Amino acid sequence: MTKPKKKRRILLNTIWTLLAMLLGPISVLAFGKLDLATHWSDASLASTGKAPMPHEYKPALVQVYGARAYNWRGAFGIHTWVATKRENDSNYKVFQVIGWNLYRGLSTVSARTGGPPDFLWFNAEPKLLLEQRGPGVEQLIDRIEQAVRKYPYPDRYHAWPGPNSNTFTAFIARQVPELGLDLPPTAIGKDYLANGQIVDRSPSGSGWQLSLLGLLGITLAIEEGIELNLLGLSAGIDINDLALRLPGFGRVEFTQ
Repeated sequence: MTKPKKKRRILLNTIWTLLAMLLGPISVLAFGKLDLATHWSDASLASTGKAPMPHEYKPALVQVYGARAYNWRGAFGIHTWVATKRENDSNYKVFQVIGWNLYRGLSTVSARTGGPPDFLWFNAEPKLLLEQRGPGVEQLIDRIEQAVRKYPYPDRYHAWPGPNSNTFTAFIARQVPELGLDLPPTAIGKDYLANGQIVDRSPSGSGWQLSLLGLLGITLAIEEGIELNLLGLSAGIDINDLALRLPGFGRVEFTQ
């Protein structure tokens, strides 16, 4: 095969692969339960009752949530955040990156004390991605707060391919691998590695990944399994949990 034909074949295969990966987001946009009508100013951020009431639950607690992004963006990805509560504390702290903070001259990093950690994200139902309770959680919270302070992009935000809210959550997870956070493939931006790195541990800390600015890469890990990233869309197979990892749909377990 001549070089021009080989290059053309590679290009065609890449295009077909990308089109196949776009079927997931297109299906979610067409048939998923996305709120495409409500203006953001009218959408709810109310508690969903998933988290224990802090004045009733005394032990330390770490939770990570993810909810579909606002409007049509939710067909492609989710917004994630980290919530912590120290032992005997009557309030949660919620850490997240919010891009529109930049328009007000503020850091993208939001660290809010008080209020619920299990809120709707502009009408989108949050899913609990991780929970840590019991001994050692106070130390995890110390390290999470250190990671928040070290986040390298408080003055930058790009919904695609990053850095964004999922870049932030993945950065915390890599700094605190004991969390064991397995972010779904819909967490677009999680593969945007900090400070221009090409190789780093996976967010779960159970393997490694190679990534070129979050646009092209591969992850091999016990928790994430094998996951390919093409232009921010991720697909793969999670052997550990017997699940497919699909663009748009997220994790689809075989046992469901």
